[in-house]
Amino acid sequence: MTNHNGKLLPVLQAPGNGRKVPTPKEAQARTWERLYPKFHTPSQSLGQRKAIGCVALEITQRCNLDCTLCYLSEMSESTLDIPMAEVKRRIDEILYEYGPSAPVQITGGDPTLRQEDELIEIVRYASERGLQPALLTNGIKATRELLQKLAAAGLRDVAFHVDMTQNLRDEKKRLYASEEELNVIRKKYIERARGLGIAVIFNTTLCSTNFHELPMLVRFFRDNADGVGMCSFQLHADTGRGVLHGRPDEINPRNIIRIINETLGRKINFDVVDIGHPDCNRIGYSFVCNRNAYDLWWDPAIINKLYNEFEGVGLDRGNPKKAVKTALKHVLTHPRILKKGLPFILVHLWRMKWDLLASGFKVHKLSFMIHNFMHATCLDPERIDNCSFMVMTTDGPVSMCLHNANRDLYITKEFAYKAGGEEKVFNPVREHKREYWAEKLPTLKVIQPLGREQDEVAELTKL
Repeated sequence: MTNHNGKLLPVLQAPGNGRKVPTPKEAQARTWERLYPKFHTPSQSLGQRKAIGCVALEITQRCNLDCTLCYLSEMSESTLDIPMAEVKRRIDEILYEYGPSAPVQITGGDPTLRQEDELIEIVRYASERGLQPALLTNGIKATRELLQKLAAAGLRDVAFHVDMTQNLRDEKKRLYASEEELNVIRKKYIERARGLGIAVIFNTTLCSTNFHELPMLVRFFRDNADGVGMCSFQLHADTGRGVLHGRPDEINPRNIIRIINETLGRKINFDVVDIGHPDCNRIGYSFVCNRNAYDLWWDPAIINKLYNEFEGVGLDRGNPKKAVKTALKHVLTHPRILKKGLPFILVHLWRMKWDLLASGFKVHKLSFMIHNFMHATCLDPERIDNCSFMVMTTDGPVSMCLHNANRDLYITKEFAYKAGGEEKVFNPVREHKREYWAEKLPTLKVIQPLGREQDEVAELTKL
């Protein structure tokens, strides 16, 4: 502990403090123990195939947009970027908590507003530590040149968030009038990343103003599966400083699944894989051939058999040809996989036979992800406890929904840290806002999961 202006602050330790990095199996076992027994099912990926779905690493609170459903908070624009030493410490914490190969979403705010050399260093450090860094950005400053540099530093994925909540304008400063018009931007971003060895994801917030365009979006991502590996639909959540309130009842995971399948004209199975609490995330996997989608896991029973056989095999999502070669090599050196998987593969080929011929045997994988984020005032404790999408903070990993509900309390927290052999104190609040925040902070209440006692999350207020 260090004494700063009469306040005792914990000194956050820099990397290299002797802590043991868990093996993937050890990290998965820790997650399995965290999950409620009711979620210990064969379809559960957490604790059996991965230690965590994703960990957000917020490297800035600044953003160059003001979305109508922004999850940032009142004080976001009044906070400083956390020091590089703290960024690296949080990366190490992710490694210590979830082990090698954990997916790290480098985000903000918009991370491209951080100095370019720092952003590249952050990606490189995460990659060198054995993690899988991804970039979540609105794409405005994510030029091809920057993406090339980030790819060279070890970036695995880039997730572009593009939708009508951003109030984007064209070159003539005219507001885009629909999601369909925004496809111009989506196509531009696809081409920016093409050939760089980075998997491309598109995030879309579904709300009352754009939900009617979901079928068009599904068709767009299907038709551009040669450049898009995943489309993620995120349900409107009342949290942060957004001004659009009230999610219509029709915007729910089951209705979205129904619309996706009706649009594709085929059933994609969204119940094969669970990622933490089943009410939080649903995912469906497809092969796209000749602009037709086919359910990848048409036989749910095969998934565990094949997943277990490919445990530890690294498949590069950003380089499909390399991934196919790696998979084929593994199959050829493990003949028993053919016995398990050959009937499964033959059915796929038979179903796609005419589209394979028409497309010149070009097949692409497209995943459909549905994130059902919670409203800040309706946090379900069961979902919080079994969360798969965490944020790394000064206090360790926190559920994304809980973090968003209490963002100001997390991002303004003062802390001490060690860098360059010196002990330093960092106050994230910009100097001109410190007096205002010191007066307001005592009046705030921690937003907690329903039914939880205040003292269970009271540590947040000890700032």
